[in-house]
Amino acid sequence: MLVEPHAPPRVTTVPRSPLAVRGYWTRQLPLLALLALVTRVPSFARPLWNPDEGYLAVQARILAAGGHLYGDVVDRKPPLLPWLYEAVFAVAGSGSLTAVRLLAVLAQLTTAVLLASLARRHWGDDAGRTAGVLCLLVSVGLNPEDAQAATFEVFMLPCTAAAMWCADRGRWAAAGTAVACAFLVKQTGAAVLLPVLWLCGPRRGPLLAVAAGTVLPVLGAALVTDPAGFLFWTVTGSSAYASFAGSELHVLGRALANAAILAVACAGLLPPVVRALRTRRTGAAETWGWLWLWLTGAAVAVVAGFHFFGHYYLQLVPPLALTATAALQTLPPRSSRTAVLTSACCCAVFLAWGLLAPRPELDHVRRLAAVTDRRTAPGDRVLFWGMHPESYWFADRAPASRFLTAGLLTNYSGGRDGPRVGERYAVAGSWRTFRTETASRPPALVVDDSRGAPYGPDRIPALRRWLAARYERVGEVDGAVLYARSG
Repeated sequence: MLVEPHAPPRVTTVPRSPLAVRGYWTRQLPLLALLALVTRVPSFARPLWNPDEGYLAVQARILAAGGHLYGDVVDRKPPLLPWLYEAVFAVAGSGSLTAVRLLAVLAQLTTAVLLASLARRHWGDDAGRTAGVLCLLVSVGLNPEDAQAATFEVFMLPCTAAAMWCADRGRWAAAGTAVACAFLVKQTGAAVLLPVLWLCGPRRGPLLAVAAGTVLPVLGAALVTDPAGFLFWTVTGSSAYASFAGSELHVLGRALANAAILAVACAGLLPPVVRALRTRRTGAAETWGWLWLWLTGAAVAVVAGFHFFGHYYLQLVPPLALTATAALQTLPPRSSRTAVLTSACCCAVFLAWGLLAPRPELDHVRRLAAVTDRRTAPGDRVLFWGMHPESYWFADRAPASRFLTAGLLTNYSGGRDGPRVGERYAVAGSWRTFRTETASRPPALVVDDSRGAPYGPDRIPALRRWLAARYERVGEVDGAVLYARSG
């Protein structure tokens, strides 16, 4: 049977001595830590995995040089992860992402430990072990550029898991703070507020504690940056981006492909979850309500924005692992072993994919960066007109504009295939700002890396006129065209 709405879960636990508790975690933590490191090994095999990592690295360098978020550099994301990158670069240097990747391992480990603690509290020691292991094994079950990159979802997941862990124990202010941290990493992290409120119920004191814990950190982040800029870039300024119109088949194909990839990784989890969906019974029915709500909220977060990039699906992993663990409690013990073994085999396939698959776009970006380094001086500003902000990081050159990709100026950043790409779909006011910036600090080199994409100069009249008036073509690299200032 299902829990009544708004009722806190009734947890039946076996009394354990402090020594037994310490003994359990003494055995489990090394296992989970080793598994977390093994599943993230491919992330250390390449200097960079996707443009999000590049964007964050460039943002962090600009902030370290005295720049201001939502002013000198902008993105449609909250500030917590750029700040984290900046802090890591201050300690370990900005020439490598190794230190950030180590923090990503720690983030995955933290998520798994929190899930293990939740499962152990509700269903016992074996369930705790199963939940932690399943979470780590499935966490790499996407295209490696989505699963292995040290980007938003990876650092959001421990916050969402912490929110549920705190709410499950009635620590309402802490739960709200964890929700706020999840939101400040990525907006969709706020979806975990739904199951937190379910556990909270209609009680005034807990509701106020959750509200205060959630709102105050977000207000603090807005005040530290720029309240108007924070509101615009994280909430109100993405209407054209968060739209399904214009590329329906393109986006639908991506949604189905990434869902299929994750389904392969979840081959060990899906059978017990499907059985639970059909029977609506587990060994801990009193907790079933918030668990389904967590999974449903994560699914809604994947759909939000209608872009379905692979890394969006990572938000499903913790509630899927916990739901599967709950469902396995009604099955024979061998079912848990089968689920873990199947997930381990699938994990091995994805790890091999990450270690062996070529990355031609990465090679292209590094060649462009090498040419840019030769053609410009260290103090020069450059403009890469494309979707690879990591070019600035590899070339070690400052961007000529706060807009690090052509997407913010054309709406191509959603992976669209053409119909809603152009100046008219740009972020409001962005072209006016772009003209001002490039007039006051004109780039020494412009690299048109559109290579036939719908945001190329032939489709963007403002860019075409600007290049014709001030620049001349001086070379080409892998289809990318180089322009130097005229005269």
